[in-house]
Amino acid sequence: MIAVIDYGAGNLRSVANAITTLGYQPKITSRAGDVQKAQVVILPGVGAAGDTMKSLRNLGLVDPIKQFIADNRPFFGVCIGLQVLFTSTEEGGGHDCLGVIAGRVKKLPDGQKVPHMGWNQVKQRTSHPVFEGIPDKSNFYFVHSYYGEPEDKSLVVGETEYGVTMGSVIARGNLLATQFHPEKSGELGLKMYDNFFRHGLSGKSP
Repeated sequence: MIAVIDYGAGNLRSVANAITTLGYQPKITSRAGDVQKAQVVILPGVGAAGDTMKSLRNLGLVDPIKQFIADNRPFFGVCIGLQVLFTSTEEGGGHDCLGVIAGRVKKLPDGQKVPHMGWNQVKQRTSHPVFEGIPDKSNFYFVHSYYGEPEDKSLVVGETEYGVTMGSVIARGNLLATQFHPEKSGELGLKMYDNFFRHGLSGKSP
């Protein structure tokens, strides 16, 4: 089962539709039991990290998500789903997040149009399997005002320039997260999901 976590944010249907297009059967769920039983978990999202964390706590999903990742099972965070993996965020006056990745979520620098909305390049820093068949410096679709900065820079496998060099693809073992939205990024976005599912579902580390 590919569990798409529903914590009350939008954009779930477009993620589920992308997964279905690839021939998989997603399950949109807010149940901790489904997270625990899933082969793959996707945490998508739009909105604010503080609201997301509040919803995850209220639904009893924080510990199941953290355990799923700690067990090195395939987990894909998208946009806010990337940001809440960090220790904390500056957004909304500051909030604690899941603490899965040491680091802080910061506001995009002054002088840039915020939110960062539209297509932008992703420069591949490593030959990670998720990039299989995806040319370097391909464009993906972004909608965000904050970005995550991990303490361990080796976790950044893809980066994007927007007034700052930010980690737009972060990976550690079977954990993958993107600041952009693959489900809104056409064929290459679908290819990225497919790469992740094929490696994750086969038991190999993405």
